Amino acid sequence: MGKKTNVAVVFGGRSGEHEVSLMSATSVIKAINKERYNCFPIGITKEGNWMIYNGPIEKIENGEWEEIAKKQLQEDNEEMASCIPFNGEKSKFLDKMDVIFPVLHGPFGEDGTIQGLFEMADIPYVGAGVLASAIGMDKVYTKRIFEYSGLPVGKYLVIMRKKIRGNKKECIELIEKKFQYPVFLKPANLGSSVGITKAHNKEELINGLEEAAKHDRKILIEEFINGREIECAVLGNDEPKASILGEILPSHEFYDYKAKYFDDGKSKMVIPADLSEDKSIEIRELAIKAYKAIDCTGLARVDFFLEKDTNKVYINEVNTMPGFTKYSMYPLLWEQTGIPYDQLIDQLIQLALERYKDK
Repeated sequence: MGKKTNVAVVFGGRSGEHEVSLMSATSVIKAINKERYNCFPIGITKEGNWMIYNGPIEKIENGEWEEIAKKQLQEDNEEMASCIPFNGEKSKFLDKMDVIFPVLHGPFGEDGTIQGLFEMADIPYVGAGVLASAIGMDKVYTKRIFEYSGLPVGKYLVIMRKKIRGNKKECIELIEKKFQYPVFLKPANLGSSVGITKAHNKEELINGLEEAAKHDRKILIEEFINGREIECAVLGNDEPKASILGEILPSHEFYDYKAKYFDDGKSKMVIPADLSEDKSIEIRELAIKAYKAIDCTGLARVDFFLEKDTNKVYINEVNTMPGFTKYSMYPLLWEQTGIPYDQLIDQLIQLALERYKDK
């Protein structure tokens, strides 16, 4: 067997999805093919400190990795104390890495910022590039690109936090004029349903605006679509492929953060989704069209609503670094399509190296 590929798995981060990243990274590190890859975990704290972690994998998910890594830093020599690339140059540690797998969700991980850092350091990395990551993270600009590309998008409105805090009454009037209740309120730049609420009346609308404004300066208001939640996994670079489809049956009124990660399996994933062949083909084709519209590479999960009364498809959003936990839809969809978890990780790493070489 030839030389093993050195893979740095980066996890944690400064976003509100820090804990989700810990769960995803634990699964990835446990499943990566150890005969083909040398895996080097790198944790980023909520304060933004980077630390090489060389300890029990199970300590990552519960957050105990941080204290272990701090102790290791005190004991290790100085050249291993930092692994951050500065001024476009690799650190001594990163110089030994062949590819980076950033298992990071949300701002500072999935939004193009860290991807730009890896570009400066001139090192291959798994997933979408700077542009696709930035667009995919911003729900508002994602919708605008989708509209431009002719994809079916539900009715929406954008309001800035400054306006909400300066003239809330006017904001409420604007929303109530455009929509009927219920409506969804979302921070434009968070994932895992963090900060999202569903408002059935004016009181809930006010509370929802305030909650979303805690997380972002730009708030997205969306019409309620009485639809089934259908998801498709996409894999590839210039010639992406779409998985079979899955359906979410949330335990809560909608698939919020708690339902996704902390409801002890009460939310259900139906794979494959119970759809006609024609409708399945339509959604898979739309998923690839959306993927290409934002110039995505590596991977993405594309989420849709299938309106119950009309059977019309609406695209909701694209996640350029979807969850990789044992409960996550993305790896489960590919597993049912014929790519087991460890092989999926392998393909993602190879796609990263292929994209770097092509670039």
